[in-house]
Amino acid sequence: MHPILFKIGPVPLYSFGLMMGFGFIAASAILTKELKWRGIDPNLGSTITLFAILFGLAGSKLLFVIESWNEFIRQPSMAFSPGGLTWYGGFVLATVAIWMYSRRKGIPFLRIADAAAPALMLGYGIARLGCHFSGDGDYGMPTNLPWAAVYSNGTYPPSLAFKDFPEVLQKYGVNGVVPDTLPVHPTPVYEFLAGILLFLVLWRLRKKFTIDGKLFTLYLILAGIARFLVEFIRINPRLLFGFSEAQLISLVVIVIGLAGFALLSKNKNQPLTAAP
Repeated sequence: MHPILFKIGPVPLYSFGLMMGFGFIAASAILTKELKWRGIDPNLGSTITLFAILFGLAGSKLLFVIESWNEFIRQPSMAFSPGGLTWYGGFVLATVAIWMYSRRKGIPFLRIADAAAPALMLGYGIARLGCHFSGDGDYGMPTNLPWAAVYSNGTYPPSLAFKDFPEVLQKYGVNGVVPDTLPVHPTPVYEFLAGILLFLVLWRLRKKFTIDGKLFTLYLILAGIARFLVEFIRINPRLLFGFSEAQLISLVVIVIGLAGFALLSKNKNQPLTAAP
């Protein structure tokens, strides 16, 4: 793993930040193309992307602080650290911000959401590679599969990541500590591949859905299912019924997507998207 790719003088270039930047650039390019096709000023793409960056990072950090409240009380400076970002927090806050922006501009939010759906999927997948290269603890449980990864040089190595997993400590631990060389599921790579595949699905279907909002609700369903499944082998703690926090949120996202898709399918009076 390579958390720091290289340094320009005293300034380090972090792999996580670089891949996140690539993700936003790719998403912005797709969004701009889609806005133009849907009859919306493509120049708004950069503004929407900026909103996604600012409110996405703020929401991700806010949810992380809430999740780690006791640690935050002991060390408030953690709120300003470069790590500690929770995807769903950023997604919710950025969505609310863009919804408010679209209302102020008088642009149908669902039309913007449809334009953003493929971009969101692609950007998320690319950004996940940053988690892989930095080894920040988003990886999975131990495995002996041929493509297993070792995150010994990551910012959050297995010796720290598995300290609260007694079953892993009992099986793989040495003197009560899991070795950093323990091979594990490279779940960020799985999410990258899923992101690319689902992006292609949404990109193929985007011209077949003529009702505003249907593509976005399909995005919610697919993204929710992908995250729900990968969580079974990720090392996030279980909160309720054996599910992690991300899985519980994913279930809510899937239900919202299914309900929205069904409702929009029945609403024949919904405004149609612009023709190519």
